Amino acid sequence: MSDQDIKKSYERSAERMSGGKTDTFGSQLTDADYNDPALHHDLHEKIKVDYDKIQKSPESMEEVHKWQREHIAKDDQSKEGYPLNIIIDPAMREMYQVTHDAGMTNVFDRFAQQQPIQCKFCIEGLSCQLCANGPCRISPKVPRGTCGVDAHTMVARNFMYRHVTIGTSANIFHAHQAARTLKAAGEHPESGLKIRDPEKLKKYADMAGLDANQPIEKLAVGFANWIMEDIHAPYHIPSKTVEAFAPQKRKELWRELGLFPGGGYSEIAYAQTRCMTNFTSDPVEFLLNSVRLGVANEYQGLFALCILQEILMGTQEITTKKQNMGLLKPNMINIITNGHMPLLAHVAIDLASTEEWQQKAKAAGAEGIQILGHVCEGQQLINYEGTHHQKAYGGQEGEWLSQEYLLATGVIDLFMFDYNCTVPTMPLYAKKFGTKLLSTHPVIKLQGTDTLDFVPEKMNEQAVKALDIAIEAYKKRKSENRKTYIPPHVSDCMVGFSTESIKKALGGSFDPLIEQIANGNIRGIATIVGCTTARYGQGGSNIFKITQGLIKNNILVLSGGCTSSVMEYTGLTNPNAAEECGEGLKAVCKQLGIPPVLTYGACVDIGKMTHTAKELADALGVDTNMLPLVIGAPEYLEQKAVADACTAVALGWLVHIAPVPSITGSSVVVKTLTETTETLGLGKVVVEMDAEKTIQIYIDHIEKKRRELGLK
Repeated sequence: MSDQDIKKSYERSAERMSGGKTDTFGSQLTDADYNDPALHHDLHEKIKVDYDKIQKSPESMEEVHKWQREHIAKDDQSKEGYPLNIIIDPAMREMYQVTHDAGMTNVFDRFAQQQPIQCKFCIEGLSCQLCANGPCRISPKVPRGTCGVDAHTMVARNFMYRHVTIGTSANIFHAHQAARTLKAAGEHPESGLKIRDPEKLKKYADMAGLDANQPIEKLAVGFANWIMEDIHAPYHIPSKTVEAFAPQKRKELWRELGLFPGGGYSEIAYAQTRCMTNFTSDPVEFLLNSVRLGVANEYQGLFALCILQEILMGTQEITTKKQNMGLLKPNMINIITNGHMPLLAHVAIDLASTEEWQQKAKAAGAEGIQILGHVCEGQQLINYEGTHHQKAYGGQEGEWLSQEYLLATGVIDLFMFDYNCTVPTMPLYAKKFGTKLLSTHPVIKLQGTDTLDFVPEKMNEQAVKALDIAIEAYKKRKSENRKTYIPPHVSDCMVGFSTESIKKALGGSFDPLIEQIANGNIRGIATIVGCTTARYGQGGSNIFKITQGLIKNNILVLSGGCTSSVMEYTGLTNPNAAEECGEGLKAVCKQLGIPPVLTYGACVDIGKMTHTAKELADALGVDTNMLPLVIGAPEYLEQKAVADACTAVALGWLVHIAPVPSITGSSVVVKTLTETTETLGLGKVVVEMDAEKTIQIYIDHIEKKRRELGLK
């Protein structure tokens, strides 16, 4: 059969599957519609960038913060005026105009383009593509899929399969890579890896039942192997990490409900097997299985990951650092490290901070070399004490929505990325603005982009390669004399909060915090975590509005993920924000010299927040579900956030998520997640888009929990 015959066979098959004779959508796309940079030969001719015609944000951060508060108070973050009416980051506002006016694809414009064609069936979870009889969609006229599946099963199965299994897998995979890295640090000192917090290693190795008195390198290998072996254990063997680190009362409940997990990878395989066509059809089973995955997601994923990365990079240290695009320097070699796994990045920062590499940068004509973090990787680096005093560390850039706009400044020489939150259009931006792209893990590959294998034993060697690429890219940027623009905005923010650093600041005990909660100065705690979305009313504005309302009502906020960037560029992580609080929280913040929003770092650092909550519950002598605590993800984006919500449900907490996940097509699924789980001693889910209503939901729940604890 010739190539032409094969092509015709596809066309005939497509006609038969669709029941029509029109061209497929795919066949109507052109080279301009793809992200492969090799298809865009005329990029520079077609796209003309003009940095001079944009409307600039005020240069003074005081003026920016004033504008942000006035803008949010107007409540005009709707479809009209989109997207500048929802973008409140001053740097992103400017760079959006640059890319939009040039006709470049970008995240906010793509969202607007998608709205007319977004599928109501998919939004409600009533679409299934699992088998060849589909895709099937359920409606009142067609209440079952071809196989016979009803709406309740389809929605619940989609929830677990499309969201929870993938999110859990991603977090456990991340922890596994960190364990590999800790093992390499113990076995290969030439790798450039360090064990920066040996005391933490000893503490958790002892909890794991290992001999903590053995040489630190040997202990690192043993603890890493212990974590990896548990991750790889069969699903029917109870997890050792859950047994070692989870709250005792929760473990008893999980065993009673059949929610105590085994090995994480096997749990995921078991759950996905249940999702096959004509396997499980009980919707409640899928939802309970999701909560079981949530337990594995926490202790074999998030919590294990936090421990491992802190052992390697140093525990959080409370300090003041800087954030946003104004940190970029036109005459510096600017490297951005993006993603969630700063394992190679911190070795590169070590190297770049040496006089040898600073001199190499100067020999290339630069003033020096700096490495800045972006998205959650940046939020981790800005918090770890291991990077705080490094010469080459430049600070944190922004949330995931800003990465295309970041490259559009024209001064990014190397954008190195790993694991999660690197958008597929980056090769187009790199080609247009002269940035070199480098994937530092084969789990993420972009078209036309170099990829390093993930070899912890060779991280020093790989960091050298990354720095060399950046130097060559800088030379090319300067030789071409390209026009650039750096938005001047920089925020000062207090960072480095964690269970240990907060306890240290309080004198070694949580008693002072508990006293402030008991006397009512702090009514409770809300964690505002996760992502930002491009949706109407969101884009960071929803996060900001909700957080403002909470602190005005004396609720202390912990942030993690891209929400932390929002808190930083709106000034809420600055101690001056105490003036925006209710009288009780204001007094506490001023007394301690802290902001009302304590940033814990990345979305994966939710693992540290649960640890803080566990210690508070232990200090009070209660189960975790008794705490005056709410978990909020007001602009959640992807699968990890849903898995994390299942973790929170497993720990007994109220979880607020927006936008509404794809569950509204089933009353059983909605009722189970919002009501039934709470009757079992678990938490429950609340979905609400309106900021004012959300604030009241948080307040009401916290006050209810205070009454249950006997607090006024």
